[in-house]
Amino acid sequence: MAQVEASVARYLAALETADRQEDETARVRTARLEDRLASLARRMEQLHEMEEAVRTAPDGQVSITDPDARAMATSAKDSGIVGYNVQAAVDTEHHLIVAHEVTNIGNDRAQLSGMSERARNAMGHEGLTGLADRGYFAGEEILACERAGITPLVPKPQTSGAKAAGRFGKQDFIYLPEVDEYRCPAGERLTWRCNSVENGMTIRAYWASTCQTCPMKAQCTTGKERRIKRWEHEHVVDAMQRRLDLKPDAMRVRRWTAEHPFGTIKAWMGATHFLTRGLRRVSTEMSLHVLAYNMKRVIAICGIEPLLAALPAR
Repeated sequence: MAQVEASVARYLAALETADRQEDETARVRTARLEDRLASLARRMEQLHEMEEAVRTAPDGQVSITDPDARAMATSAKDSGIVGYNVQAAVDTEHHLIVAHEVTNIGNDRAQLSGMSERARNAMGHEGLTGLADRGYFAGEEILACERAGITPLVPKPQTSGAKAAGRFGKQDFIYLPEVDEYRCPAGERLTWRCNSVENGMTIRAYWASTCQTCPMKAQCTTGKERRIKRWEHEHVVDAMQRRLDLKPDAMRVRRWTAEHPFGTIKAWMGATHFLTRGLRRVSTEMSLHVLAYNMKRVIAICGIEPLLAALPAR
């Protein structure tokens, strides 16, 4: 709407200039400008209708080509895509897709525990180790996996504003579980002060009373004191980080496991869009792709005759 308004202002200024001239060229130009202004007025009416539709939509989104499609999170700057989020769990030994799902949720943060449980049930294992990239990191999902008997390995995103500004990050503060305190880079202790609830999570806050006189304060905080926040279940995240530290190749294993099926299927599709619209139809289309991929993969692993022999007689 702002772009349309800017175009209207530009055309009105050009129209005023044309009105000052009296030759035939000016009259032709005036007619053309008036047509464009009329077109912009119709476009603005359409945008007002869209604005109302977006305002009344439950999630503030409306797709005019596929009502179920939604905006997906992308890593590239100033880019975006409207579509679907395909989740897939792939086994590390044979690269078979053991579980998949198509959603219209724009990010992966709430997908870890659900997909991990589906994969475990499909494989018939009591325990499971789940590798995922940092886009899946969410404390609640990691806790849910632990409680379900699934061992998650998900790197934590590095989003510290202090670290980006050249100051100490939270990772520079050492948690001491035996006394429930943090030790700062200067050797001082940050003790528990209060609790708060953020996004439904209980958060504990720690700080020291000696920050004002600390010689390293400029490297630590611009405020009165440096405060460290800790989720009440953060010990689960700490334990996962220790497992990751002992498995430096975990994310390489994830890449060559999970990316292989996606790359193969996209190549078969011609790296193009889904051919259907609507969540139900797109889910069916993806299921056919997964079925074809798994069948070709099994044939490549064991051959056609063993596959036929393993299939139940009908």
